[in-house]
This record gives sequence, structure tokens and C-alpha cells, in this order.
Amino acid sequence: MTASSLANSQLPRRESIGGRPAWLLRLRSTDVLLCLGANDALLLPYWGRSGGTDRPTDYVLHPQGNRPSHREFLDGQPVAYPVYGDALFKEVCLVVARPDGSRDTRLSFVEDRVENVDGHPVLDLVFQDELVGLRVTHRFQVFVEHDIVVRSATIENRGSELLVLERALTAALPLPPDRYDACTLHGTWGREFTLKRRPLAPGKLVVESRRGSSSHEAHPWFAIRPRDDESEHTGAVWFGSLAWSGNWICSLEVELNDAVHIVAGVQPFDFAWRLTPGESFTTPELAGGYSDEGLGGASRLLQAFEEEVWLPASHRDRPRPILYNSWEATNFAVGADQQIELARRAAAMGTELFVVDDGWFGARDDDFAALGDWTVNAAKFPNGLRQLIDEVHGLGMQFGIWVEPEMVNPNSDLYRAHPDWAYHIDGREPTYGRNQLVLNFARDDVREHLTEQLRRLLSDHGSIEFVKWDHNRAWTEVGWPERPEQQREVWVRHVRGVYAVLATLRREFPEVLWETCAGGGGRADLGMLRWTDQAWTSDNTDAADRLTIQYGFSRAHTPRAMVNWVTDVPNQQTGRIAPLAFRFHVAMQGVLGIGGDINEWSAEEIDEARRLIAQYKQLRPLVQFGRQYWLVPPTPLGPCAVQYVSPAGDRTVVFVYQMRGLRGAGVGRLHLHGLQPGRKYRRDADGVESTGAALMAAGIPAEAVDPRHPTPMLDWYSGFQVWTAI
Repeated sequence: MTASSLANSQLPRRESIGGRPAWLLRLRSTDVLLCLGANDALLLPYWGRSGGTDRPTDYVLHPQGNRPSHREFLDGQPVAYPVYGDALFKEVCLVVARPDGSRDTRLSFVEDRVENVDGHPVLDLVFQDELVGLRVTHRFQVFVEHDIVVRSATIENRGSELLVLERALTAALPLPPDRYDACTLHGTWGREFTLKRRPLAPGKLVVESRRGSSSHEAHPWFAIRPRDDESEHTGAVWFGSLAWSGNWICSLEVELNDAVHIVAGVQPFDFAWRLTPGESFTTPELAGGYSDEGLGGASRLLQAFEEEVWLPASHRDRPRPILYNSWEATNFAVGADQQIELARRAAAMGTELFVVDDGWFGARDDDFAALGDWTVNAAKFPNGLRQLIDEVHGLGMQFGIWVEPEMVNPNSDLYRAHPDWAYHIDGREPTYGRNQLVLNFARDDVREHLTEQLRRLLSDHGSIEFVKWDHNRAWTEVGWPERPEQQREVWVRHVRGVYAVLATLRREFPEVLWETCAGGGGRADLGMLRWTDQAWTSDNTDAADRLTIQYGFSRAHTPRAMVNWVTDVPNQQTGRIAPLAFRFHVAMQGVLGIGGDINEWSAEEIDEARRLIAQYKQLRPLVQFGRQYWLVPPTPLGPCAVQYVSPAGDRTVVFVYQMRGLRGAGVGRLHLHGLQPGRKYRRDADGVESTGAALMAAGIPAEAVDPRHPTPMLDWYSGFQVWTAI
């Protein structure tokens, strides 16, 4: 069916371009135009700033075509979902194999369907290939107020023969001919979320993961902007974030006419999916949008969408608690008395959540044993976990626990009983990572067993309010010899299985807060953040390194989901020494946590930590519920600054950091953002007043001076200013 005008209902409506169907999606400040091209190819000729028009033809005044002899070819055309069989030679989204070996698909338009789902307009465009018996439905869910469109595709076998999907990507984003730069996030363990920017040139730039998770090495997010436009706060940016926690790919291709063709979705390497008659496959969702407020504006759109729409509703509006995690204090040598002592000291500092990490279960004294045996170690906890949980609650804190359900040690009761539950290839020796193997979550029995173990853990200790779900190794020997026909489906079925287990446990234990972890930030994507409330950002807790890591993370995700710890110095990962206040100020950028051995902290350090935690509690509404503006990105030399503004624009905090400075360098200015120009603001620390317009135009000094000393601070300076409207 079609809908009435967007002005009346906010629903997309069917229009016409040259007698062919077209659809105009109207968002708060963005328009997206879809239409049918030659041979019913779905085109996306415009995605950008709203032109204030209801006429699709206003966006395609000069359609571009190929030379006459190639009139029907689609190269250089803005194809929104190319398939193998289209007359084009760029990356396709869909390859379907028939029993006779042919893989040619020709899709014809069938119908459009418009509806309102949970208050958001949805446009479904349905295509089919009658010869193959294939139906493809493209879904465009429009989040008007967030300027975000979430896309997916459902591929259905309506024929009588088995079909095999050899490639099933989510969507394509075409951009008009121009010179562009690509921004992507890369790294490795301990250096996740490093923002990389490089020019797009003829050919392809491919970012991907084949490791079983979204990975430390690359993140399923991209942003495209005009060449050499480096402004943080102005300029056109197109962006996308794939909601998928397994293998993925994003290919950014410059065509011969300088148009850009971007495709993203499930990694086609080693992927195949059998579609028997009547079955369907739905791709992961791709959240995309456009901003003309630079990379910062694109980030804020994604952050607000994540905060208000995407994160699990049960805790979406809940401030994230300040946590203490015992890992660095005790490692595997967990015991009731020592954990209780840590809890007492943590509570005295003002911590709100106490988390026991690895080592509490089975015969777990090191990383060689017991993964898979999720029962309490009676030698370490002779009175069970209840004694510790009751003590933690008596101290006014919540209690949390660490698990790694997808992994198994060969030295475990689970593996001895079910060695076939781990990925394996008959006749091959397995490769070990952290002395463990990966359980096959594609199997019903594996999921059922692990769900029951976690259900029993949460039920028997009914006051566990937090679970940290870890995933510490990449996948190798990904074999399922018992199901050879589904061997290449494992990569997808496993991830769906993880989502299913989390969905079940969230439904049964709605009060539990869940954190995703994968040896650090190896699986902190939109897919996991649909089922978990926050993400462990990196195992590297060095404050200097964390500035860069947290800067990159916040390009794609909200600070409300970004977990940051204050740990001991010399730092375990880098050996670097930084002041306690600097470590706290860096960790205050998102969800504050403490992970050091606080039994060894001095009385002065405990007092300083108590003061800093109290400050964070005052700032937490701004940090976790405000809008974020990076004023100066992290660099090894000179200041770095980030600002958080309340939704009403009536209060703001600015954090300033400097690891190393230059003697004689002048103090720069920080131009604030998001304030109300006509209002007057007062600095909380000293009562100094200024207007919002002046704070945004003239700015404030990028203070690298300790107010207690007249000389510039050249190393390890940090501080913050709070301004409140009066």
C-alpha cells in the first residue's frame, strides 16, 4: 500500500520520476530519494541535506547515464542493491546459486508497503525473480528525529528448489562523483578504535573481519567526507554502522566516473546459506545517515540514536553505575575474604557496583582450566557466593560477575563430556588461543546448556545485578563435521545464537545490567549493543593511550556505553606512570570504573579517589546523557579537550588534558558548542560569568596551568570546568 503525504503522517510516499516509481524519505534535516531505474534496478540518487521540497524530481535534474552503446549498463549509476546478474561490474550485494550451478538473478519490482512500527515510519520495497523463485524485500526504517535510516534485506525462497546464498550483504550506499576521504576505525589488542583517514582513489578500499567477531583490528563503522575537509564541526559527512558482531565486510569503491559505491554486510568469505523452499534469510541491519556538521555531528547523531532507540529499553534511561572490578588486584587468586576487603574499600570510596572477574568458578586457578564449568569454586568460596553478595549489598553496592560462555578449556568437565561441542575438524589438531577453544553456538544443545548454566547462576544467586560477558579469542578450525551441509552457515548461526541467549536471559532477568567484552574492545559493535548495556573499550587502561582509544570509540558509540577504568601505575600494559587525577579525568569520559589494587593504595590516594568519584557523580548526567563535542583531538604533544552539554544546553563541562607540552607555547582557546547564545553562564569553580555566545565565539583558555602554581604545566595536566546557565 502507499501512504498519504509525509507532512501529515511522516510516512514515505510513492512519487514518480519519468513515469517510474520513486520514494522520498523525509527526516528532520535530511532527505533520501529512492527510485527505479532501467530493468527495475533500485537506485538511490540522493541522500543529503533536505532541500525543502516534496518533489523527487528536484533532486535528479541532471541524471547521469553511460555512453549510448552501454545505455543499459549500471556502472556509475547510484544502485542501492546490486545483484549478480545486473549489467554492472562493481561489488554486488547478492549472489544466489541454483542447483544447476547458475547464479544469475534478475529482480523485478513487485510492490511497496508503508507502515508505522513502534512510532517510526517503515518502507518495504519488494522485488522478485520469478524464474528463480526468489523474493527480496528491502526495509528502510526511518528514525526521523535522529536523521538515521536503518536498512536490511530479507531474501526468501518462494520456489521449489534449494537455493544457496553465496553472498548476502545488507545494502549499498552510492555517492555522486567527487573526491572523498574515508574515515574508518582500526587497531589491534590494546590499541582499538584508532581513527584512520585516507583518500579514496580508483579501485577498492576493503575493511573487514574474518576472526569470528567484529574484531580489534577493524570496526564495522565508516564515514565519508569531501577530500581534505578536516573540520570537526562543519562539512558534509555520510556514515554507516553495521549491527553485526561476527565476520563482516565494507567495500568502498571508486568507479570510473568518480562516483563512490559502498557495500556492507556479512563477510562473504567462507559463507554460504542454504535456503530450502519457504525459508528466508534476513541480513544484519545497517544504520546510516548524513550530517552537515562534520564528523562530530555524525557522531552525535549515532550517539543519540544509540541512547534513545537502540540500547536495550530496560536500562536505556538508567545512569550507568560506577564499578570496581577486582581483576588487576587478584587475577585468578580469588577468595571470599580478600574480595570482601576489596569491596569494603571500594564502597568507602563511593563505588556503586562491585564486580568479581575471572577465577571464581570451577577449578579455575589459571587460564588453562575450567572455562565451561560455570559453578562456584567451593574452595575459594566455602560459604558460596552468597556471603560475598550479601556483604556487597550490605555496603550499599550492587554485585556483578564475569563469564565467558562461548569458550571452553580442554581441561574442563564440559569439554570432557562434550568435546564435539567445540569447533573442530576431524583429524586436525586444534589451535589454542589463551589455552581455550570456541564453543559452537550454532548448536541448539550448546546454547541450551549454556543458557541453563547462566540461568542457574542468576537464579541461585538472585541478587546478581551485573554480568560481564567476555570473548577472548579469534576463531580457528571452524568446523562442524556433524552438519557438513551447514558448515559455512556457522559464522552467522553462532552470532545469532549469542543474540538469542542474551535475549532469553534479558527477558528472564530484566534487572541485570550486561556488559560486552572481547579481550577488550573486540566486539563492541551495534549488534552486541542491542543486547548489552555497555562495552568494555580496551584491555589497555593506560590513560594516555585511552584518550586516543576513547576518541575513536566515541566516533561510533555513545559515552553512556563506554567503560573506562582507573588502574595502577606503572600501567600493566605500557609501564607508563600518570597522576591519579589524570587517570580519573580520562576515565570520566564515559562509564567510570576502578580496576586497581586498592588494598595497596595509600590513605591519600583513597581520599583523592573519593573526592574524584564524588565529582564524577555530579558530572555523570552531563557525560552520560549530554551531547559530546571534541574540541581538540588527542595528540602526543599539547592539549586535548572534550565538552559535554546538557540536552537543554544550560550546563556544560569541558575536560582538558595534556600529556606533554612545549615550554613557551601560548595557551590556546577552546570554542565551546551547543550553548544557548542569549543566556549568561557562570563557571562553578570561581563564579566567573560570560554569555553563551561569547563562550562559543571567543572561547575559554585551553588551561595548561595548575591554579596552585604560576608556571605552565608541561606534563600530565588534567582538569575540567563546569559552566551553568543563570
